[in-house]
Amino acid sequence: MLWYTEYPSPVGTLTLAGMDDALCGLWIAGQKYFMASLPETPVRRDDLPVFDAARAWLTRYFAGERPAPGELPLAPFGTPFRQKVWRRLAAIPYGETIAYGQIAAGLHSSARAVGGAVGHNPISIIIPCHRVVGADGSLTGYAGGVAVKRALLTLEGALA
Repeated sequence: MLWYTEYPSPVGTLTLAGMDDALCGLWIAGQKYFMASLPETPVRRDDLPVFDAARAWLTRYFAGERPAPGELPLAPFGTPFRQKVWRRLAAIPYGETIAYGQIAAGLHSSARAVGGAVGHNPISIIIPCHRVVGADGSLTGYAGGVAVKRALLTLEGALA
């Protein structure tokens, strides 16, 4: 069974989805591919322990702390390739950015394939796809909107 709850954040309402023991989704209101990775429609439930842990993580993050993705049990649904890309995203340090091409080179893949996986990241913010930029450092696409990407990177000190 899949569950969902909401979290009011500085970048808009976040919808969290999870199973009893792991978080499998986090989307920003209006985000492209909203809940698209889920194999079934979740049911509202606000009292799940994994949601409490995710809320605490997000509160710390938006307060300027540096919680790590590994502090939460994460179980995003996706193909093996996408899982590999998302694990790489989770390793991008707080306040730093990396280009799509750099990720692609490290995975022996194309930047286009990596871009597709990044765009379909079902656990935004916690798996920090907002830290991926164009080859020239530009803030290219973000499923939650470039303004949100800019806000998250500014919060982290990656942008002036």
